[in-house]
Amino acid sequence: MRTYESIFIVHPEVVGDDQTTIIDKYKTILSDQGAEVLKVENWGVRTLAYQVKKQSKGCYVLMIFDAEPTVIAEFERRMRIDEKVIKFQTVVLENGYQAPVVAEPAAEADAEADAEADAEATKEQAVETEAPAAAEADDVEAAEKA
Repeated sequence: MRTYESIFIVHPEVVGDDQTTIIDKYKTILSDQGAEVLKVENWGVRTLAYQVKKQSKGCYVLMIFDAEPTVIAEFERRMRIDEKVIKFQTVVLENGYQAPVVAEPAAEADAEADAEADAEATKEQAVETEAPAAAEADDVEAAEKA
């Protein structure tokens, strides 16, 4: 199986439940043909760079999925037929899809605590190295006066 990324633009007048229905419809089309949907993102309504089918705005939807190459033909055929989809593009992700790694909140807190402890230790070392130098300077001044 290959990993594909498909972005399609839904007509801007389709909102709310109708928009969710369209997204679910295409997820169902993919899963019925044996594809595995990895990610679906609704990017919302945005202004298009140029008019498409007399529309200057559209709702962008991103789908990332694993499928056989034969699945793409049926998926795109159905998008061509649907009047609510005004534009689409499907590309192959050559390196596959790597989900972003989300750091655990506890791990972040531990890292911050370690960083603060290191900073305090560095400050203490700096004070300790300055104190003997100051004491030596005082001894030199006292010896010169005597």
